[in-house]
Amino acid sequence: MSEGIRIIIADDHPIFRRGLRAVIESDSEMKIVSEADNGEIALSEIERLEPHIVVLDSDMPKVDGLTVARTIQTKNLTTLPIFLTMHKDEAIFNAAIDADVKGFVIKDSAATDIVNCIKEVVRGKRFFSHVLSEFLLNRRNGNSSPLDTLTVSERRVLRLIANGKTTKEIAEELFVSPRTVDHHRANISSKLDLKGKNALLTFALNNKNKI
Repeated sequence: MSEGIRIIIADDHPIFRRGLRAVIESDSEMKIVSEADNGEIALSEIERLEPHIVVLDSDMPKVDGLTVARTIQTKNLTTLPIFLTMHKDEAIFNAAIDADVKGFVIKDSAATDIVNCIKEVVRGKRFFSHVLSEFLLNRRNGNSSPLDTLTVSERRVLRLIANGKTTKEIAEELFVSPRTVDHHRANISSKLDLKGKNALLTFALNNKNKI
């Protein structure tokens, strides 16, 4: 690849972006062409610059990393997404793979994994931090959950519902409008096929340890 590997970093923590940029650009084959602190900007920059790779934080403001990856897939964009996450979350892992995410790196191991991950993904292969091997095995064995269909934002709302929060309290905690929370609640109920006034709350309470 004569022009080098062109990369966008999308993460809402500037100190982490700076460190990640230093690690990636220590390899002469790689060049960061843009940074974004939320998913909305990331999508705009992906369409404007058409990089080879976008490194996405799974949990970003405005538009989360999973939505960005799904948009790339839906629009048939050529940019290949790689996920970064703070947590070992099997549902997010499965949803990301379904959105054709090619690499998945835990932030704790990003300094050692990210360069290898980018190179493998550019070669047409997949790369996952070794701590995620159990998730990959479960996926191959067909051990999936309906929760895997939820976005990062929807899972966050469901978690707060399980903690007994009202729509107003969830909106205040997430800095969104009550209407946005109601939209998430409706989407969650639809994806999980929950019907009835208290079905969502009952599901959240019964599955609190899995969310």
